[in-house]
Amino acid sequence: MDRTVLITGATGTVSTALINALRGSGLTIRALVRDERKALPDGGIHSAVGDLGEPRSLPQAFEGVHDLWLLTPNGPRAAENSMNAVWAARQAGVERVVRLSAVGAGHDAPTRSGRLHALADDQLARSGLGWTVLRPHWFMQNLLNEANDIATRGAFRLNHGAGRLGMIDVRDIAEFAAVVLTAGPHAHHGRTYTPTGPESLSFAEVAAVFSAALGRQVHYLPTGDAEIEARLLGFGVPVWIVGMLTEYARAYASGWGDFTTSDFRDVTGYEPRGLAAFVRDHADAFSSRVRSPVV
Repeated sequence: MDRTVLITGATGTVSTALINALRGSGLTIRALVRDERKALPDGGIHSAVGDLGEPRSLPQAFEGVHDLWLLTPNGPRAAENSMNAVWAARQAGVERVVRLSAVGAGHDAPTRSGRLHALADDQLARSGLGWTVLRPHWFMQNLLNEANDIATRGAFRLNHGAGRLGMIDVRDIAEFAAVVLTAGPHAHHGRTYTPTGPESLSFAEVAAVFSAALGRQVHYLPTGDAEIEARLLGFGVPVWIVGMLTEYARAYASGWGDFTTSDFRDVTGYEPRGLAAFVRDHADAFSSRVRSPVV
């Protein structure tokens, strides 16, 4: 049977990678966008307009959908957005929801995001729908936020102290989700997975990987919360998000993220990408002909 999968968060990093991973899968891919002016270029992808923050906008977009990839915007309304999507899925007869949650999501998580995701995960599990939850570790692509400093100054600043993380490439999250979505509606029902990368690294070790991959010295400069927060606010990041990121940084600095799992290998049958491969694949973003000295 031809199956239709609805992709939420369709223009974001993870969902864009998932759409690419699903090309050629035989699934009909429908992308949910909030504005018809942001409809994806066709390429075999159909766009539907709807806003997870407005339940009345969703029924038409969900009509005829078999599988839902549920990625909600990060913010104080995340659990509400997830609830709206799950309700629309129930009303439309969707068979399964594959939900992107957050690493360490739980009612006692040290971050507001983790606690909100725990609410949404529980609500999905009680919905009566088929479901699978993904709680991937810290994204390697977050390092692209530091690309300019790495390229021009040979250093990057984070407030994660000496914490170690089992970080994962977003492309691997997408490939993991694609395996789940193409395995049939019952293959991964009721499972919660935490895909990680192959090793847990400190950011000093991350800098050493960058140095080896780029052929020049890159340094990690541990930085206080106040400086990082001021920088983010200066870039226009909302106060709620800045506070959430500080909560994660403090948790990681305490050792909360120092682990890896075998979930990726167990589900896909192959190993996840390591950080060196990520850096090589994005070397242009991290490189520049003109570099200023580290200060």
